[in-house]
Amino acid sequence: MTIDTKSGNVRTKGRGIGLAIRGLGVALVSLPGAVLCFTLSLVSMALIPIGIGLVTTPYVLTGVRAFANWRRVLAAEWGGVRIPPAYRPLPKDANPWTRTFGMLRDPATWRDLMWLPVDMTAGFLTALLPAALWLYPLEGFALAIGLWRVFPDGYWYGFVPVTGQVSALGAAGLGLVILFFAHFLTPLLLDVHFRLTQAVLGSGQRQLAERVRVLTETRRDAVDSSAAELRRIERDLHDGAQARLVAVGMDLGTIEALLDKDPAKAKELIAQARTSSVEALAELRELVRGIHPPVLAERGLGDAVRALALRLPVATEVNVDLPGRAEAPVESAAYFAVSEVLTNAVKHSGADRIWVDLHQADGHLRATVTDNGKGGAMIGAGSGLAGVERRLGTFDGVLAVSSPAGGPTMVTMEIPCA
Repeated sequence: MTIDTKSGNVRTKGRGIGLAIRGLGVALVSLPGAVLCFTLSLVSMALIPIGIGLVTTPYVLTGVRAFANWRRVLAAEWGGVRIPPAYRPLPKDANPWTRTFGMLRDPATWRDLMWLPVDMTAGFLTALLPAALWLYPLEGFALAIGLWRVFPDGYWYGFVPVTGQVSALGAAGLGLVILFFAHFLTPLLLDVHFRLTQAVLGSGQRQLAERVRVLTETRRDAVDSSAAELRRIERDLHDGAQARLVAVGMDLGTIEALLDKDPAKAKELIAQARTSSVEALAELRELVRGIHPPVLAERGLGDAVRALALRLPVATEVNVDLPGRAEAPVESAAYFAVSEVLTNAVKHSGADRIWVDLHQADGHLRATVTDNGKGGAMIGAGSGLAGVERRLGTFDGVLAVSSPAGGPTMVTMEIPCA
């Protein structure tokens, strides 16, 4: 990709049929996806007055958000157009009424719903047209090599009436001209497609106010998470290592009293105290690893994730392309986010293979975790992915999930970094 120094965006790389194939794939997936999401949203919201919609609407809108986030990822990766989400977080223990109307009061929800009709019409055409420009010339070439004989009454190819071999060669010439222009128009059309997505999904003039609100929410979540983490550390120290060290101290006092009276019993207590001290040391090491893994501080994010993968019961392949080290808080957030996603994959996906990709480009650290499990993962209250989203939100990061039923599941995390 190439960087636009004025806007800071990354333009679509190269020209050719590869981009047309991407556009065709987006068109074939986005049209049924947009139609399905829009239809389910309208039906579910229409059922709110009779109560059914109160239960179904949060799930439907969560699916719409997942679909929109997938398109945000494609816009960033294929078009260099960054569209940061600005969804308002919902309380973890929210009831159906609160979740439904909390999502409906979110301006980002209505931007998603307004984007769906645009995506199934203008978005579909701008994604499909590059492929059409590359495929249509094939018809002209086929006419030139003899297909014109199938049409005894003549055939129009574009503005060329094909009635014989000479006019069929003219159709082939027109096909070459179309191919020539397709070579240059394909990236422009895809750029229009992604810019159209940005224009509707982006928060427009209220982007700054929305950003401030989101950062305020994520700061509050970060404070709550930090307080909860401190309570967890205190509890683990009190119930684990501290209790074992107290027991070791008591054993040492008993040993001191038994050294002369009962040496055999004293030796037994010495062995017990040694075992307790080893277990306390192991718990302290595990606790330190949970706060900030030593390998992360010493060797960086790539080696820390590799070490994490080695401890998993599922075969995991890690690909790292990091030119340098990011700031320590960013590395820590990325590490624990990847760790949480891997834990979810091991527990819930039923996968037998996981792939992790880490790379840094254009001032963003991106981590992608893919598994070949059963799929069905989604961001929602009470799920581990919701916690990951809150962790990334503290750093203005983005979480996108693609997990169709039957798999595979792909979770992409992106954090701005220097």
